[in-house]
Amino acid sequence: MPRRNEVPLSSAAAAIGVSVDTLRRWDRAGKLRTRRDERGRRWVPASEVARLERGPQRHTTGTSGSARNRFPGVVRSVEVGGVMALVEIEAGPFRVTAAITRDSVRELGLAPGVRATAMVKATSVMVEREGR
Repeated sequence: MPRRNEVPLSSAAAAIGVSVDTLRRWDRAGKLRTRRDERGRRWVPASEVARLERGPQRHTTGTSGSARNRFPGVVRSVEVGGVMALVEIEAGPFRVTAAITRDSVRELGLAPGVRATAMVKATSVMVEREGR
């Protein structure tokens, strides 16, 4: 049963902008204070949500959820065709190629030489321009 000023883990994750799995990891690592009810569900104090909303460990990507595998680097090529584009990012020893929309290339201002970060999550690659 929730106590006053507590929210379910899923609501806390949505408010903070990370996944429920991320909050579970933070709980196990001691980075997040939670309470379990009689059914084993985690409840997060509103004060913890407020603390984490302004905390430095959060990556603002413009998308919901978190990405563990981030590859900051430099755009090496952009090939636009039809509605899609291929963006190649050189990230240290890695080269990551992402298929994204032509509109995303334009909105992010992606071009060779621009610093950007490829975020890999499952089978998707998201691209974020640095310094914006």
